[in-house]
Amino acid sequence: MNLSPVLSVAIRAARSAGRIAARHFDERHRLEVHEKAPMDLVTSADIAVERELIEQLMRAYPDYAILAEESGRHDNRKAKGWQWIIDPIDGTANFAHGMPHFGISVALAKDGEVQAGLVFDPLRDELFVAEKGRGAFLNDRRIRVSDETRLAHALLATGFPFRKPKLKEPYLKAFAAMLQQTGELRRAGSASLDLAYVAAGRYDGYFEMRLSPWDIAAGVLLVTEAGGFVTDLNGGNAYLTSGDVVAGSPAMQPQVLDALRAVDLHRVIG
Repeated sequence: MNLSPVLSVAIRAARSAGRIAARHFDERHRLEVHEKAPMDLVTSADIAVERELIEQLMRAYPDYAILAEESGRHDNRKAKGWQWIIDPIDGTANFAHGMPHFGISVALAKDGEVQAGLVFDPLRDELFVAEKGRGAFLNDRRIRVSDETRLAHALLATGFPFRKPKLKEPYLKAFAAMLQQTGELRRAGSASLDLAYVAAGRYDGYFEMRLSPWDIAAGVLLVTEAGGFVTDLNGGNAYLTSGDVVAGSPAMQPQVLDALRAVDLHRVIG
């Protein structure tokens, strides 16, 4: 795999940050844990990992803007549309409870369109990377979305809209409908890894609502570069702004979208 300089920098930053995350994970009894909002945690590990990512990315590309989950926007007049989008630990609740399922997500966008991205699982040493027009890879091996064509046999992933209590009822209606139609449904707690797993063919499809750009920016590029489709609940491409995502293989994604539309989820959540 021939990496661009910008992706090489992002990989070095993610691996360095991953070592920090793994060390904090091994010493969870020392973690400082705070609640940003009900059921929305931030730990001292999130802060340390994000600091390392920003420091390395800014050292290499000081003129690029940054959008990071914990510290917000770092704007730069010289950015000319370039912006890093960072989630230091996607799956903080898992991390804080000792569940070894979380990822570091880094994407680079130009004028709002993602050009490169990675999702790194430091505990499994799995690095998912993609660049626009150049394919998707897992640890230097090209990956593709699954070839499953039947929703009844599919393994899907999802997440709960815990930040939006008003969405719980319509979401549970959609969840129940999907359970009736699909083979299996998983909720693992890390949107970026869910999307990376769709890209690698481990999941056949994925849907979730009201996510943030840092949750999905790298993951959606992985899916599309692995040959999959990604839309919002209206079948459009406004997922980075709406946070509503439906992803999967060319055969599976339209079926998942149709099943969600059948319960009017796109109309209910507006």
